[in-house]
Amino acid sequence: MNTFTKATLAIAVTTGLGQTAIAQDNIEEKGLEQITVTAQKRTQSIQEVPLSIATLNGEEFTSLFAGGDDILALATRVPGLYAESSNGRVAPRFYMRGLGNTDFDLAASQPVSIVMDNVVMENVVLKSFPLFDVEQVEVIRGPQGTLFGRNTTAGIVKFDSVKPSDDFDAYVKLGLGSLGTQNFEGAVGGGLSEDLAVRLSLLSQERDNYIDNAFSGVVDAIGGFTEEAYRLQFAYNINDDFSALLNIHGRELEGTASIFRANVLSPGSNNLNQNYDRETVYYDANLLGNGFDNNPQGYEGFGTSLTLTYDMDSMTFTSITALETAEGDSLGDVDGGVVVDPAQDINGDGTVETTFPGFVPFSAVTQDKLNDLEQFTQEIRWASNNDGAYNWQAGAFFFDSSFSVTSIDGFFGATEVFHENTTWAVFGQSEFAVNDKLTITTGLRYTHDDKTLSVGEQNVDGFAVVIGAASIQEYADINVDDGQLSYEISANYNIDNTSSVFARYANGFRAQTIQGRDVAFEGAPSVADAETINSFEIGFKSDLLDNTLRLNAAAFYYVIDDIQFSAIGGGANNTALINADEGSAIGYEIDLRYLASDNLTLTAGFSFNDTQINDRELSVFPCGANATFAGNCTVNDPTTVDNRALIDGNPFPQAPKTIYNFTARYTYPVSDDAELFVFTDWAFQGETNLFLYDSVEFSTDQQHEAGLRIGYENFKHNYQIALFGRNITNEHNLRGGIDFNNLTGIVNEPKVVGIEFTARYY
Repeated sequence: MNTFTKATLAIAVTTGLGQTAIAQDNIEEKGLEQITVTAQKRTQSIQEVPLSIATLNGEEFTSLFAGGDDILALATRVPGLYAESSNGRVAPRFYMRGLGNTDFDLAASQPVSIVMDNVVMENVVLKSFPLFDVEQVEVIRGPQGTLFGRNTTAGIVKFDSVKPSDDFDAYVKLGLGSLGTQNFEGAVGGGLSEDLAVRLSLLSQERDNYIDNAFSGVVDAIGGFTEEAYRLQFAYNINDDFSALLNIHGRELEGTASIFRANVLSPGSNNLNQNYDRETVYYDANLLGNGFDNNPQGYEGFGTSLTLTYDMDSMTFTSITALETAEGDSLGDVDGGVVVDPAQDINGDGTVETTFPGFVPFSAVTQDKLNDLEQFTQEIRWASNNDGAYNWQAGAFFFDSSFSVTSIDGFFGATEVFHENTTWAVFGQSEFAVNDKLTITTGLRYTHDDKTLSVGEQNVDGFAVVIGAASIQEYADINVDDGQLSYEISANYNIDNTSSVFARYANGFRAQTIQGRDVAFEGAPSVADAETINSFEIGFKSDLLDNTLRLNAAAFYYVIDDIQFSAIGGGANNTALINADEGSAIGYEIDLRYLASDNLTLTAGFSFNDTQINDRELSVFPCGANATFAGNCTVNDPTTVDNRALIDGNPFPQAPKTIYNFTARYTYPVSDDAELFVFTDWAFQGETNLFLYDSVEFSTDQQHEAGLRIGYENFKHNYQIALFGRNITNEHNLRGGIDFNNLTGIVNEPKVVGIEFTARYY
């Protein structure tokens, strides 16, 4: 256990033991709890909001992270939601209703917005802030352009931390698991005075390196990480009229970037082959001449926000001011193997090889550095606070972001590109209760977005420049700006006091984007125009069987004009932005929660997403387009004379056609104030294309992961002890691929089992 963990554990336990624990009443009224959400920036029952929403909290949420997983653990745990990354524990990529962005660049935009404590996390690195002491997660599906703005065409994942309160409370959670996994989470808070409350939340996660680099001979070279984070909040309240909430938070990560595995797929198959060994890789030693052979990754971040709320006679004024910063870097052996000269017996089987495992045409290693990211946001909002039939809210939003990305390639050298983005918007929403059953909601937002890219001086010592294979180029600054309206209208009809139906039409847009990644490889920057979505959905919400069964469902259809895609890889290893004429999707989501008995609670969810690219002329370079890699990949699409794949009719990349998940929790009382419990969660992912083109190798189907907790909980003394397992069946699932060099794959995390202790103090 490191010094940070020991210190924070001592602080939380010492503080908590000084208080008297209050026994929790174990007797609950039969029926499902009422869930409130803030999807429309005000507190409402989830059953009253005319949106498709799923929530995660309590054990269903915290059990996902018992094995040290990061935010990607949310993938497939909610119908319609998926996430993946080729950047380790930073820069996650989210997809909702099949819509996302596969671009791995640190400047990439996404159509799924991540909002943490009411602050948008626009940059992909900010989206990876660790999750701890979380009160609730809201997954809001469909465009949210009116209240949340641009880049929400797919939806929003909204995280709300536990806030300070006047009453003292604290908890500590310590988990120990296989692979040297250590997890600590704790919080302590309470009133400092009549008007001031505070809460300190801490996180420390560790995992040992467990993957050997068989080429360099280093045992336990990669795979581990250390993640530490904190959040300090002060809440100030005066006479219920004025409140202020100050949030200060930060994180520090040292670990391993994504593990790329060369030729773990065979031509004509998407099954992992004999080259795959979860605990072994073959990476070139002394990458870039700096001695790194362990795909290192290090990031740090700091942020603060101030929320002011003032209640007047007929309205409430809210101001949210926030600053987020981050910087760090990752290095990756992207080809996933080794290229040696002269030939040698790399794997010790008596065979002399020049590459391993399998044929690796050339060595590819890259390093990306995020420099001086600063994001400033300011939102002001007025909202009615009456109980009448008509309610409204209106406000303005300002966003400013700047950072640079340095890309270092072993052949071309280093380049640095600078990004700036300024956005402002004004918005309004109204809600009118026509009668006791029917409520109409309308919304409108105007957004202006401005982006600039400039290229810094390139590294004249790049090997390609030295040998004359490349030249130093100058690029003019690129500036793009656009202003667009977003709007929506919805109707919610209460059938009776237990069931309702809703219908919604929403229009939104993802702002124009600039991609500078190709500059690192002597290519020009690319620009994509803004995409615009028109979405239609209908839904049904109900609490049935005496409030023991909650069944919510929604069906949707959307069309996106000028949909943005990222053409990744291919023979030239490009990362270029493109616009397709149109993208469309049809599907549905079902969320179910059932209190089967006083001792058994079941949840289940299912989603279906049928996405389609509509552009007869659009083509991209597929795997195998490089002459040295030809024949390794089986492309199912028709191709042009220059070996480009025509992608009309293909599904969106990384868009699971189906997602199914379920959980079950069974309790067995052992006394009046204690119980044994068993909790399990399962998630299944259906057919998924990894790239824009369709190939046999880079597609997946019927992948799943499961978790299990078996424990004892004492309500009188407020503690819990549990055995846990993540990926308990030790599935080997293909999550991503690299297609420009060989059949490289990225797989999921291994099974982790352990024990976890939690104590609460009141």
